[in-house]
Amino acid sequence: MARQKEHAVTKYHFGVVGLGVMGQNLARNLERNGFSVVGYDANAKKVDDFARVMAGKNGVPARTVGEFLSLLESPRRVLIMVPAGKAVDAVINDLKAGLSAGDVLIDGGNTYFADTERRMKSLEGTGILFVGTGVSGGEEGALWGPSIMPGGNPAAWPMVKSPLQSIAAKTEDGVPCCDWIGNGGAGHFVKMVHNGIEYGDMQIICEAYFLMDRLLGMSPGAMADVFTQWDTGELNSYLIQITAEILRKKDPDTGKPLVEVILDTAEQKGTGKWTSQVALDLGMPALTIADAVFARMLSALKKERVAASAILKGPEVSFHGDRTEFLELIRKALFCSKICSYAQGFQLLRAANAEYGWGLNFGRIALLWRAGCIIRARFLGKISGAFEGDPAIPNLLLDPWFSGILSTYQSAWRNVIATAVEQGIPIPAFTSALAYFDSYRTATLPANLLQAQRDYFGAHTYRRVDREGVFHTQWEEK
Repeated sequence: MARQKEHAVTKYHFGVVGLGVMGQNLARNLERNGFSVVGYDANAKKVDDFARVMAGKNGVPARTVGEFLSLLESPRRVLIMVPAGKAVDAVINDLKAGLSAGDVLIDGGNTYFADTERRMKSLEGTGILFVGTGVSGGEEGALWGPSIMPGGNPAAWPMVKSPLQSIAAKTEDGVPCCDWIGNGGAGHFVKMVHNGIEYGDMQIICEAYFLMDRLLGMSPGAMADVFTQWDTGELNSYLIQITAEILRKKDPDTGKPLVEVILDTAEQKGTGKWTSQVALDLGMPALTIADAVFARMLSALKKERVAASAILKGPEVSFHGDRTEFLELIRKALFCSKICSYAQGFQLLRAANAEYGWGLNFGRIALLWRAGCIIRARFLGKISGAFEGDPAIPNLLLDPWFSGILSTYQSAWRNVIATAVEQGIPIPAFTSALAYFDSYRTATLPANLLQAQRDYFGAHTYRRVDREGVFHTQWEEK
């Protein structure tokens, strides 16, 4: 009890289980915003670190689950920040016996949305309220203000609204980037799609960098200046900003640009893959997002690529045009590809909303991403405006502002892709984004032949353009 007296608090507002960097930073954020905090972790060293960080502040460590729960005011509010998967289930099992009806459990990790729904069902009848919350912004965001996407049991929202909105990022007009997403796994689904869009966004930016590097022969410093300039216009975003900073960074050991000494093998934590898999399950064409995932996979085949580079030859890269003019073409191509990547993400959200009945507000989701999160960007305001203007719009590409940009910029987009293909420079995300745009705007696709093929070898039937019904043809003469 001495610890409680020292902080002049007998019961604490919020508990955090999992005191890694994200968990500790969120706890510090809560404490800084007026919520007293108890922290617990099975790792004693992390508990010791938390005790040092919270010295003299309104937060205390707990050494056991029992002590942790006893220090929380009722109804208890517990934020779980452990790796997604079995660790979350283990924490829930450890806590469940000591919790009471009305207590709230919040999973703030990168959890697969179906696991959130499973956990909600497992807690039915206990009175324990479960929330699956997407948190985006990385370590700094967790400390100073992330984008937060809560979903789950709606009865929990009034109990967690104030603390979550207090610690969330704020837009320029002071609106917190945190609002209730929907029932069940809605919060974690929206975070998953956010990450899928993030995969596409990052790959598109990398391809713009690759064109500057391989085709235009630009130095990292010169490229940094270009990205800084782009960040002042319609491409303004966190990812463009940090790209410029990365390209300016020097390696302290060699003096070279740091980006040039980093091995070109990308890793991933799985959310982009989940987005692509769910898109397949729901029948939604998230081409650019999936190609961004595949690009990371292909990058990991480093030894094979090095060996193949000695055998498989392409054209000699050479550029004879105006560099400044071509940089503007790349900028426009990047923006068009970015629009298509976001359009695919929101198309997937719409499909999931129809499937699961979550009642998602797409314009509000776009606003939640305006600050704090990794994909924060100026044009998210345009996305929100598109859905405010027409909540039933099936695809962002149909909004007048976006369709106008694509119409104006598409010649630049095509020019960049054609040049890259001729020069043998791989830009899969740019290319798949254009294929998505061209396919979506085409009234008649060659799927009529595909259906005929399916009917030929498998009697899968087909529909006709001139009459209703399902038909089968005996293609081979008996």
